[in-house]
Amino acid sequence: MELHRGRLIDHIQLVIKDLGASRRFYDGVFRALEVPMGGEGEDYFWVDELFVSTADSEAAQGRLTGRHHIAFQARDRAMVDAFHKAGLENGGQDNGRPGERPYHPGYYAAFLLDPDGNNIEAVFHGPANRSASSVKITF
Repeated sequence: MELHRGRLIDHIQLVIKDLGASRRFYDGVFRALEVPMGGEGEDYFWVDELFVSTADSEAAQGRLTGRHHIAFQARDRAMVDAFHKAGLENGGQDNGRPGERPYHPGYYAAFLLDPDGNNIEAVFHGPANRSASSVKITF
């Protein structure tokens, strides 16, 4: 295990309703992002610094976390596209097709809702594509 100084977020936990549905969704999107699953237990799984558990897990204290927006970095536009496709194939809902966004030139992203309604994004911060149309996303 490595300690990374200088990061704003060290880890985050999502407490969800259906572990099987969430596991299927996150397995798919993390395969597309080429990030291996870290581990799992009866009422949780984790990957890198994202922990997903049921409300029955000890850390959850019986409460769901509610809606969050989490953005994962992608290596390139193709990886963003693959993330979106994999998420749709594994129980996610479209919340913004892959494309450039107006946040800054070259911001290429896709948005999905996971099985609990969390807004999950993959983003590539690359060179601007002047021919791409901008899409407004509401957080």
